Parts: sequence; C-alpha cells; structure tokens
Amino acid sequence: MGLTGFGVFFLFFGMILFFDKALLAIGNILFVAGLSFVIGLERTFRFFFQKHKMKATSFFLGGVLIVLIGWPIVGVVLEVYGFFLLFRGFFPVAVGFIRRIPILGSLLNLPFISGVS
Repeated sequence: MGLTGFGVFFLFFGMILFFDKALLAIGNILFVAGLSFVIGLERTFRFFFQKHKMKATSFFLGGVLIVLIGWPIVGVVLEVYGFFLLFRGFFPVAVGFIRRIPILGSLLNLPFISGVS
C-alpha cells in the first residue's frame, strides 16, 4: 500500500510542478510496483491483459512509456484515459460506497450532483 500511495503522491506532485519528468516517472514506477505487490503479480498480469481491457492497458502502459521517454504531458493524458478505461467498472462501486458515508452521501444525493454520479 505504501508504494502505491507514494506513487500517487509523486504523480500528483509531478503534475503540480508543471509535469516534472522525473517525479512523474518515479510515480509511475512506484504505482505499478505497488499495485503488483498489493494484488500479486499474477492477478496484476491478468487484470491488465484481459482481452476486453487491451485498449485501456495499451493507453495506460503507453502513457507510462511516453513519460519515461520524456514527453510528460502527452504521457499523462494517455495514462489518465487508460486509467479511466481500466477502472470504469470500479467507479460505480466506489460511488455506492461513498453514498453510505454520512456527510459525503448527503452531498452526492443533491439534485445537481446525483444526476452526474
């Protein structure tokens, strides 16, 4: 969990500092390594390389590769698109969980927000 957390921190910090190449590269490596340690190497491989997720995986890992090459803005855009494609099945579960949290749930049930979420 620590590697994944540090990966997200470095990615966020790299974007705040105007897409710093080194911080984004470190964040990408830590995030993927942390994900592998949290769910295991075999499950990580199965998650990323499912037949119906190949497009999302290619965008995400292609973005990581492009950041490592040195084009951080293009790489981050590809990564974000791939990330949303990979985890789009998880977002409704996360929103359902957040709806059960007392303060956040009432915010998500507001008329103009509930239509979006």
